[in-house]
Amino acid sequence: MTGKTAPPAKKTAPAAAKKKAAPAPKEEPAPKEDPAPKEEPAQKEEAARKEEAAPASATEEPLAPEHPPEQPPAPTDKPAPVPTEAGAEAAPAPAEGSPAPPAEPPAPAPEPQPEKPKEEPPSCPLSLAVEEVSENSFTLTWKAPEQTGRAVLDGYVVEICKDGSSDWKAVNQEPFLSTRYTIPNLSSGDKIHVRVTAVSASGASVPATLEQPVLIREILQLPKIRMPRHLRETYIRHVGDAVNIMIPFQGKPQPEVSWTKGEQPLDTNRVNIRNTARDTIFYIRQAQRGDSGKYELTVRINGAEDKATLDIQVVETPGPPQNLKLVDVWGFNVALEWTPPVDNGNSEIKGYRVQKSDKKSGKWFTVLERCTRTSCTISDLIIGNTYSFRVFSENICGLSDSAAVASGVAHIEKTKTTYQPEKIPQRDMMEPPKFTQPLTDRTTTRGYSTHLFCSVRGFPQPKIIWMKNQMEIREDPKYIALIEQGVCSLEIRKPSPFDGGVYTCKAVNPLGEASVDCRLDVK
Repeated sequence: MTGKTAPPAKKTAPAAAKKKAAPAPKEEPAPKEDPAPKEEPAQKEEAARKEEAAPASATEEPLAPEHPPEQPPAPTDKPAPVPTEAGAEAAPAPAEGSPAPPAEPPAPAPEPQPEKPKEEPPSCPLSLAVEEVSENSFTLTWKAPEQTGRAVLDGYVVEICKDGSSDWKAVNQEPFLSTRYTIPNLSSGDKIHVRVTAVSASGASVPATLEQPVLIREILQLPKIRMPRHLRETYIRHVGDAVNIMIPFQGKPQPEVSWTKGEQPLDTNRVNIRNTARDTIFYIRQAQRGDSGKYELTVRINGAEDKATLDIQVVETPGPPQNLKLVDVWGFNVALEWTPPVDNGNSEIKGYRVQKSDKKSGKWFTVLERCTRTSCTISDLIIGNTYSFRVFSENICGLSDSAAVASGVAHIEKTKTTYQPEKIPQRDMMEPPKFTQPLTDRTTTRGYSTHLFCSVRGFPQPKIIWMKNQMEIREDPKYIALIEQGVCSLEIRKPSPFDGGVYTCKAVNPLGEASVDCRLDVK
């Protein structure tokens, strides 16, 4: 009996397991086999139990959370699963079409390490442009990138590529820091693409490129001299000064430069010339008057040329006037005449300076400046004095080193006149001193000179005595006492507080005396 009932039990167990664990992956459905021979039932049952236990043990762990073993059975119309004969619980088989479950649980992944922040490379160079193009080279300029990152900028790498090719080639072996670079040894007529990359320890930037390729060809330019504005007029220097002039020009290819003076080559012992591709330098170490003249600069390219003239004038102080003589003296006037100097210092005479000296003081005083004529009249001379005269010539450098001195002197004589007083009948004019205007109190400031005034009459003329605090003021240079037409004055030079007090003016003659006083305050 046991041999007959064992085969049907093997068919119902997988079916029940399929209903219980439907979502589980199905590896392989249990084969439907015919009932085993009756003579070997125990062996077949043992083999079937081993085959069903293997997938059940492999899927037991992952399916445990979804299907706990002790859940209450849900009501269903389907027949309950039949347990196996050995009492072992059959594992649910995976559903058809599902992937096979893993053979073993996955190992725990290692904890991720925090990544270090990567240093950003520099940004792209700015304003890449072509500065100049010649027949075999061209020059680039650009600006430094806005951001260089944490690392210091190592420099720039310039690469070129011919038009129609994709082969970029670096033209500099090592990075450089200049923002200007000339690419040489190119063929005329080629079209060159170019790009510039900023390089640092953190990497290379996005390259800066030109939108259009550069055509290598020489740009012809007619010769043109750009004479500075201050050299378009006469260039004046003093004797002994250095002459150092730079005159720029333009033209392509490089022009031929030549200098001449009076259609003759320059004397290289006196003038040094140095030419570059863009300018010419004219240099004289110590200028002499013989270096004055017109120098002609010529810039020539093949048959085209441009010319400019440089006018140099080397000047010095003039010589003295000639033949100065005293023409006439009348009253308090003197007339003088002279001739221009023999040497004008290689510059126009701007005028003459006339000076006089009186015999008493011996000092020279200027009476006329920039006199443009060669004659003059000097007035307002003091009667009774004897005068000498001299004349300087003047040009752009200044006055002559010496002056022409008149051989004679001018004596201003007094006019002889005889005075015939009118006869007036005699009458008694005797009168004692009397002050018609008294002194007044004054307040002055320290350090500022002040005056005291009063007026007196009397005949014969009274003698005036000044007193301070009843002490007579004698020959003291601090005080100056004057009397004119009866007006008495006392000047106190730069008074101090010590000079304050009561000042008295006393007038005395044979008929009597009179006095007035005032107070002086010095603050």
